[in-house]
Order: sequence, then structure tokens, then C-alpha cells
Amino acid sequence: MKKLTFFILLIMIVMTIGSYTVLADEIYYEDYTHEDYIEEPVIERAKVLTVEEFQDPDLGNDFFIENMLVTLEILSGEYKGQQFQSIHSLTGNFTYDIIVEPGDTVLVAIEDFGDGSLEIYISEYARDRYIYMILAVFGILVILIGGFKGVKTIITLILTIGLILKVLLPGLLAGYNPILLTIAISFLVTVVTILLVGGTNRKSYAAIIGVLGGVFIAGILAYVVGTQVRLTGLSSQEATMLMYIPQGVNFDFRGLLFAGIIMGALGAVMDVGMSIASSMEEIRNANPTMSSKALIMSGMNVGKDIMGTMANTLILAYTGSAIPLLLLFTAYQDPLVRIINLDIIATEIVRAFTGSIGLILCIPLTAVVYVILTEKSRRKEVTKREGVS
Repeated sequence: MKKLTFFILLIMIVMTIGSYTVLADEIYYEDYTHEDYIEEPVIERAKVLTVEEFQDPDLGNDFFIENMLVTLEILSGEYKGQQFQSIHSLTGNFTYDIIVEPGDTVLVAIEDFGDGSLEIYISEYARDRYIYMILAVFGILVILIGGFKGVKTIITLILTIGLILKVLLPGLLAGYNPILLTIAISFLVTVVTILLVGGTNRKSYAAIIGVLGGVFIAGILAYVVGTQVRLTGLSSQEATMLMYIPQGVNFDFRGLLFAGIIMGALGAVMDVGMSIASSMEEIRNANPTMSSKALIMSGMNVGKDIMGTMANTLILAYTGSAIPLLLLFTAYQDPLVRIINLDIIATEIVRAFTGSIGLILCIPLTAVVYVILTEKSRRKEVTKREGVS
């Protein structure tokens, strides 16, 4: 019966993702006309064969510090196997410069002007193979260590990524309410993940309710505090760039911020909820007649150990992403009162601590719900043992 439930859930989610694939295409292209469409360069892989200094007075030296003549062999696509030369310029800005050497694999942009002439330039390092390698190592380790549960973990990851790419992002681009859409996605991800990994039982039901309760509280706190401190949702460069995308969507940037907080907290809260419920299940199985109060206290004790490390996980994760910014403030010795009131810093503080509060509250919620769901069976066990004695 449990396996049947897993397959039914899997089929439902796959159908959901598939149904939104068409929606995604419609959202991206429905506002374009034939006149607005500009053909993008073709991106292909290429190998750097030679790199030589190149001097051309027509290019000038006002902007480019160094010009290189790079010989490239195309490794994919229509021009695979062909060799081309491209002028590659360096500006001295390491943020944007792509420094290449013979033997490097890069991505090149190829523009075909329709008259037989091509323009080819290096657009980025080819990093994808190593990324695929680390993903493969991750998947192999999960399956080797987790066995069948590891396989189900991989399935839940694929489903989660599918929901984000095929439902959440297209929905946001379509102008749907970011908070409501994120809550719906979070609900679906939580239910499917926990049921697939933990099975359809009281442990999973308790974890689901505890997780959703913790994330809901985190979202409410983020909304209330964020509104009071007037967070804009435009503290990052990426958020500002959304104002100029070709789809012309009128985004609710504050809503996007709160949606991001909910989504960011979900993973850690889900981990805590499942850990608490699983621990209490083991305790209940070892001592079926344990009182509800004692079982709750046992769950809380387990939660206290988890709480310290998981709260740090969220804080350190958000701090790690902001280290360059924190270094700037330290270098210029800005006063604390100025730093803490900056929109970007206030945003990260609200994000980190509301998520941590949701994580902490998930512990008692899961413990209490688990006891409520198992109280009936505990009483039956007590009555059974009293009858035997």
C-alpha cells in the first residue's frame, strides 16, 4: 500500500510539472512579436589551440589593455571540427576578463550574419563538465550510503528542482502573487519529500505539520518585521535588474523577498521536523507505554541538540554569502548603527533570524503533533498490557 502511495504521488507531481512546461513557454514568449525578436548568438564549446599577442592600431588602447589572437577549435554544433581565429581583449578588470591558455576549454558565441561571415568571441570558461562530475559524485554517495532511501532522496531533489524551474519561476514571471505561490510550492515540496522519504505514517504526518507550521510562522514574522523596517526587496543587484527584463513584469519586490525567505528556511526546517519525528518514533517503539509528557520531553531534548547546530547552519549560510560585503564594512570601519540600518544588512538579518525562529518553533510543534497522533495507540498498548498483567 505504501509503495502504491509513493508511485501515485510521483505520477501526480510529474504530471503537474509537465502541465506547466507549456505555461513556461507561453510566459516567456507571449509578449514578443516577430519584429521584437533578435536572434541570439549560438553558444558552442571550443578548445583553445594557440594564444598570441595581437597589435592592431584600429582597436586603440583607451579601453583594452591587451589584445590576444586566439586560435579555437569548435567542439560542438554545426561548426564542430573547424578552426577559427578570434581577437580576445583583456581590460585589466579580473571580474570580467577571461584569461585563456592553450588547452583550455571555453564557451564561444558564434554570430552568423547571413552573408557567409561569422563573428566568434569567447564568452565564458566551460565549467559544466566539472559541475556534472560533482553532481554525479553526490548522487552516487547518496545512493551508496542511503540505499533505497537514497534513491527516493534523489527523486525528491529532482521533483523539487522541477517544481522550481517549471512552476515557481514561470509563475513569478507571469505576475502571480509571489508569497502565495511560494507557500503552495513549499507545501507540495514538504508533503512529497517527507512522504517519499519517510513513508505514509504518523511520523511523516507529524513532521509535515511541524514543518509547515514552522515555515508559516517564519513567513509571518518576515512579513511583519520586514514591513515595519521598510525592507524594499531591492537590496541585491539581481533584484534591481529584474526591473528591466524584456517581459516587462511589474514585480512585487517585497513579496519576492518574503518568498525567498520562506523558500530558504524550508530546507533546514524540514530537516529538523523529520529528525524530531523520527527520534520520537524510535523512542515510542522502544517504550510503547511511555507517557505523553515524557515523550514530548524526549522529543524536546533531541530538538535542543539539533537546534544549536541547525540555527548556526542558517546564520552561517547567510553570513557566508555576504562575506565580501562584511569585509567592506570592516575595512572602512563603518559604525554599527549605520551598518545595521542599511537595507541590505537588515534584509539578511531578517532573513536569517526569522528562518531560525521558524526552525526553533518546529521542534515543539512536531513533538506535540506526534504525541497527539500516537496517543490513541499508546492507550491501547497500556490497556493491553494491564489486561495481560
